[in-house]
Amino acid sequence: MNYQNDLAFAREQDRLDPLKNFREQFLIPQHNGADAVYLCGNSLGLQPVTARTYLNDQLNNWQNLAVEGWFQGEDPWLDYHQSLSGSIARIVGAQENEVAVMNSLTVNLHLLMVSFYKPNSKRFKIIIEGGAFPSDQYAVESQVKHHGFDPQSAVIEIFPREGELTLRTEDIVNTIEQHKNELAVVLFAGINYYTGQFFDLKAITDAAHQAGAYAGFDLAHAAGNVPLQLHQWGADFACWCSYKYMNSGPGGISGIFVHERHFTDTTMNRFAGWWGYRRDMRFLMAPGFDAEQGANGWQVSTSPIPLLALFKASMAIFDSAGNMSIIRDKSLRLTAYLEFLINEINLRQGEELFRIITPADPQARGSQLSVVCKRNAKSTFHFLAQNGVIGDWREPDVIRLSPVPLYNTFEDVYKTAALMEASIKAI
Repeated sequence: MNYQNDLAFAREQDRLDPLKNFREQFLIPQHNGADAVYLCGNSLGLQPVTARTYLNDQLNNWQNLAVEGWFQGEDPWLDYHQSLSGSIARIVGAQENEVAVMNSLTVNLHLLMVSFYKPNSKRFKIIIEGGAFPSDQYAVESQVKHHGFDPQSAVIEIFPREGELTLRTEDIVNTIEQHKNELAVVLFAGINYYTGQFFDLKAITDAAHQAGAYAGFDLAHAAGNVPLQLHQWGADFACWCSYKYMNSGPGGISGIFVHERHFTDTTMNRFAGWWGYRRDMRFLMAPGFDAEQGANGWQVSTSPIPLLALFKASMAIFDSAGNMSIIRDKSLRLTAYLEFLINEINLRQGEELFRIITPADPQARGSQLSVVCKRNAKSTFHFLAQNGVIGDWREPDVIRLSPVPLYNTFEDVYKTAALMEASIKAI
């Protein structure tokens, strides 16, 4: 597409946008009596207009049915979590029985590592990307220590080459090959939270399996953002939060993926709880854990119905929007337009004042550009906020801007770039 640095062009793209009406299904924060430009969906998605209705429906069930709400009403709570499985499976590219909605992200990561990180004196290493989100680093370090190994030798971090900002797939694959005889698990993010790099998950999975290791992924910044095919790629396990691109609310419910080939593996460890016991026998209260078939067998605790209700409100929007390819198409165009406008600023200023560190290859990124501000970085961030642009700050000099296809517009992107250029003279 031939982009233009022109408000009329942006508005014309919005007029032609097949997803344009979905913006009305979200509550946009206000700034001086008008919609703010919200580009922080990579951190917390916006509230669906229907969220209160979905939540109130379950509060009414609690009021009117009390404990019988587990078995009565239009959506009995006992199986309420399963009503989300189809939507989630479509988003992450899984079979319905390979996903479960439960807990929070890092709790789920620990539960999955109980099953998939089974180190011994020969295979004990975990490979992760350098600069992974701290929760992943802490989880991996604590798991390694729990099994009596030293993180200094057991955790292998892969960093970009000297002078580069993002990882090369060939370097990831080569590192896996280098440690193949001692490798237990490869655990990568789907998208790196800081740079916005979308990793080649299939290549990583294939390399891990060739090395005799499990492949697992933290999809916090990928689920609901980029197309995923976890089943087809053969990933062993994955987990994600749902409050970013999937708009389930602050601290919203998480989810897991376990490939179906592991369902009948009776040697696999897991931390068990009553909610993961087989559904048809659960109320017999028998001793000895007999897991529910599928990913739901990894559940531990009772489903939190209010959190599930909020998530269901957002999933209904995704379902009505169609498959992820429609969302992805707009994402690619929105992000490319923001990239074009930022590059235009640098050209007009005669120097690179704003450096995009997210990959230039559209297939290697999602709905995010991480921008290094080379002058007055923190002041630039505050200037944007004071003028109604809500982005995300990362020390020491990075502003993350994430135009989300379901509720952001080309005009949002145009206004943001215009304010970025205005900040040069204003600060």
